[in-house]
Amino acid sequence: MTGMQLRIEAVDLPGRECGAGPGFPGYRDIHVAVQRRAKRDELLDPQPGDAPHAKWTLECTAKPTPTGVDITGRYVQGGPGGRFVYLNWVSGADFTLFRRAKLLLEEIDRETAEAAMGTGLLVARLGLTDAKGHPLCAAVRPPLVTGTAEG
Repeated sequence: MTGMQLRIEAVDLPGRECGAGPGFPGYRDIHVAVQRRAKRDELLDPQPGDAPHAKWTLECTAKPTPTGVDITGRYVQGGPGGRFVYLNWVSGADFTLFRRAKLLLEEIDRETAEAAMGTGLLVARLGLTDAKGHPLCAAVRPPLVTGTAEG
């Protein structure tokens, strides 16, 4: 196993309000944060939805496998072959969860993940506003996210 950092760099945040629509009540005072593994209410560094950018750095370990690189850590969810990081969208002073984006680590190409094991840093870059102008949610994979080895 190799120690590695996963840095998530986000741009194009949707704003502090998400208007109501059919089947959607709308939300105010929106923030986004990384969720700790299996602890829905433990959030790493909530960022306001109108920030020009957001960044989180996660301490991880990585090991090569026959099918790629297995990345684990206290903020990495899922089992081998299905690892991901939750970006939780929350609202209000109590940070009520209303939506999440699932950043699929397994979708980062093998060569990039292997190179990041050598450099010690994997950077995932993504925009956080969907096509409707709402907070990005559901599974996030390329081309919505790009991964690079840096360091």
